[in-house]
Amino acid sequence: MTSLFDVTDNDDILALQPRLTDEDPGVRRIALIELADLEEPDGLLWLVNRLAEDPTEEVRAEAARLLEAWEDEPVVEALCQALTDPALAVQSAAAQSLSLLKSEAAGRVILPWTGHADISVRIAAFRALRELRFPDAAAAAVGALNDADAAVRREAVGVLGWLKQLDALPALARLASDDPDTEVRRAATGALGLASDALVLPSLRQALQDNAWQVREEAATTLGKVGHADAGPALVEALSDDYWQVRLRATRSLGRLRYAPALEALIETLGHRISNLRKEAALALGELNDKGAIAPLQAAQDDGDPEVRKAVRIALSQLQ
Repeated sequence: MTSLFDVTDNDDILALQPRLTDEDPGVRRIALIELADLEEPDGLLWLVNRLAEDPTEEVRAEAARLLEAWEDEPVVEALCQALTDPALAVQSAAAQSLSLLKSEAAGRVILPWTGHADISVRIAAFRALRELRFPDAAAAAVGALNDADAAVRREAVGVLGWLKQLDALPALARLASDDPDTEVRRAATGALGLASDALVLPSLRQALQDNAWQVREEAATTLGKVGHADAGPALVEALSDDYWQVRLRATRSLGRLRYAPALEALIETLGHRISNLRKEAALALGELNDKGAIAPLQAAQDDGDPEVRKAVRIALSQLQ
């Protein structure tokens, strides 16, 4: 163990040697923290070694956390290897450190791990690549949309969304409609917001009829982002959804689209018992730029919720 200290003449690192090699894992862990605080490249060798070799889980996990600030290729590779550690705490710490990396060079090291046999490794690798926005990860992410594990598919969708991969829109539309996992459908539905044309509208309309309200909520939001008036009728229909969360997003999107035919439905929503919905309805009515909304908004000026009253004032200022 002490042979690793032969490569440095740094007095501060050498002074930590007795504690770094102590039999007590608690002492070793604290010494590792002090070693990392030195921010000396010579200390990396020991941190990487302890991540791989220390017999105690808490020390290996600490080493993984401490390596988050370093993007040297050997460090990134060591963190990837730690994703296969038998201890969940070490795996989690390594995954967290990888997710904080920012360099393209780190992405090249992480990318091969997206094909690992272990599901948790694939998940962590794609999560790290999503944060990196590493362009070369696109092909691997498209392939992973067919992964047997839903969590891997969700992370792959995230990578494609962050990379704004328009070529992946047909595959994402398929997931939004057909994937058996609710969270995958929700994530894919949100990723369809990458589109700037009407080609994704059929998939989003279908998602607005999904059995899971979370998917319907995401569809209502995404229809507003895509920005096509053709989404208006489906969003008006969604104002009658059983879940107020879906109604709220539909209301917001109708305002964003400035969809004039929604006037009467939004006026009705202005009287809903849930104040958040009344607030969004008021704001949406202001966006429609239709004088027909003035009287209903004036009638709502004394609403019992101050946020609704504020939204009403904003809307009226837009219309008057």
